[in-house]
Amino acid sequence: MLQCTAVTGIPYAEALLALATMEGGPAHPSDFVEQDDFVLCELGDHGDSAEHAAHLFVADTPDDQELWFRWSGEGAHRVHRLDVLPVCPAMLHVLATGAVTPCAFFDHHPGPHSFTVTDPLGDLIADHAPGPPDSQGYPGDPDAPDSDTP
Repeated sequence: MLQCTAVTGIPYAEALLALATMEGGPAHPSDFVEQDDFVLCELGDHGDSAEHAAHLFVADTPDDQELWFRWSGEGAHRVHRLDVLPVCPAMLHVLATGAVTPCAFFDHHPGPHSFTVTDPLGDLIADHAPGPPDSQGYPGDPDAPDSDTP
């Protein structure tokens, strides 16, 4: 499933307050949010009945609490909240490799788990990013083998 593409601004003062007062929050909240920051909904594409959600911070607590910014509506009709929520307990186990991938969303999130959500913008950027230089190096690479030697 593709990731939702909703974007919204973060209310700076509210986000600073939430970071400063949350249990296990950062020592310097202003290192994690800036004036005029925007967030992208991280959930799978969903209808208007579900809130959008963006992860802001992982608390340093034994019970895995995270700060999420949740919103619905747009412009003057936007309603938002900052919630400290437990992480989703779902895990994807790949039996062939033994790999385990935890869901990166909050517990009881709407829609599919994070390990089945694809970021279309991230994939597009990755598809067009230059790859690493091949074994011959790149033009002007001082470490590239000398092409005049046999």
